Amino acid sequence: MAKKSKEARVQVILECTEHKTSGLPGTSRYVSTKNKKNTPERLELKKYNPILKKKTVHKEIK
Repeated sequence: MAKKSKEARVQVILECTEHKTSGLPGTSRYVSTKNKKNTPERLELKKYNPILKKKTVHKEIK
């Protein structure tokens, strides 16, 4: 069987929203996958930020 040419699952990068306003150096980023057919809008998840040492909202970036 041949693999489908258009995959529904894509890899996305999640970046912390609170880290930019904190003024601290570095970034908190995570790599995840999502189904672009089920969730066409940008993904938002609460993830742990090791620099701020707390859970923060991470949004999908392009």
